[in-house]
Amino acid sequence: MKKVILMLSVAMLLTSCKNDSKKTEHKEEIKKESKVEVSNKDKGVALIASLQTGDPEGASYINPNKYIQHNLAVADGLAGFGEVLKHAPEGGFKSKVVRAYQDGDYVFLHTIYDFFGPKIGFDVLRFENGQIVEHWDNLIDVAPPNPSGHTQTDGPTKATDLDKTEANKEVVKDFISTILMKGEMDKIGNFIDTGKENYIQHNPAIPDGLSGLGKALEGMAKQGISMVYNTTHKILGEGNFVLAISEGTFADKPMSYYDLFRVENGKIVEHWDVMENILPKSEWKNTNGKFNFPN
Repeated sequence: MKKVILMLSVAMLLTSCKNDSKKTEHKEEIKKESKVEVSNKDKGVALIASLQTGDPEGASYINPNKYIQHNLAVADGLAGFGEVLKHAPEGGFKSKVVRAYQDGDYVFLHTIYDFFGPKIGFDVLRFENGQIVEHWDNLIDVAPPNPSGHTQTDGPTKATDLDKTEANKEVVKDFISTILMKGEMDKIGNFIDTGKENYIQHNPAIPDGLSGLGKALEGMAKQGISMVYNTTHKILGEGNFVLAISEGTFADKPMSYYDLFRVENGKIVEHWDVMENILPKSEWKNTNGKFNFPN
C-alpha cells in the first residue's frame, strides 16, 4: 500500500506541471500565514524517508519541471524516479537518514537503505526556490563492523563549530590534495594528530588510528592494489562535518569517492566513506554525468 501511495504521488506530480507554480504560490502563502517554514534539510530528509513511509509530501518537494538525475543507473527527471519505484520489493524500500547537513543550496545526507539489498548511501540534493532540482549519490553494500568494531554509520551526528565551516572545508580540501592525490605522507601531521591514536575510522576494512591506515595501505600495495584520487569535484560542509566528492580509480577501475570527515580543532578525527564503481557509458540511463556540479 505504501508503494502504491508513493507511486500515485509521483504520478500526480508528473501530470501537474502546468499548475505547479500556482500550487507552489498557494503553499508558500499557507506557510507565511502559519509562520511555519520547512528547511531544505528537512525537505531532503522527508524525500528519502518517503521511500519507506510512502508519505507523498516527500516527493512533493521535487520540482516536477526540473529534476536532474546524476545516479547513472536511473533515468532523468521525475519519470526516472517513478520508474525506480515501480521495481520496489514487496513492502517497499527501507530508508533511515543517519546524518543530514546543509551547505547553501545543497543538502547532503548519510543514509542506511534497503534498496535492492542492504546499502549505505550518501545523497546530495540541490535546491532552487525551496524545491529539489538535482540529485547525486553514492551507494555501497552494508558490510560487517571493521577491525575496530565501528560500523559504516555509527558515531556523532550533530554538527558543531558552525562558525568554522569554511576553515574545516579547507582542511579537507588540502588533505585530499596533499595526502591522497600527491602522496606527501610526510605532511600527514598537518591534517591528523600523529601523537595520538584518536583517528576514528568507519571504512569496513580499516582499523582506527594512523597505524591502522598505514597497515591498510601497505596491505593494498603488497597485493598490487592502487587507490588513486584524480579530481575533487565538490566540497560541502556544515560546521565540523565535511563531505568531499572525488573521482579516481581503485584497482585500476573508475571509482567515485564520497568521503565524510569530522574535523576538530583544525585536524581530522573521524572518517566515513562510500566508494562506488562508475558505470561504463554504455550502461548510463542519463547523460548528466556522475560529477557535474553547477559552478
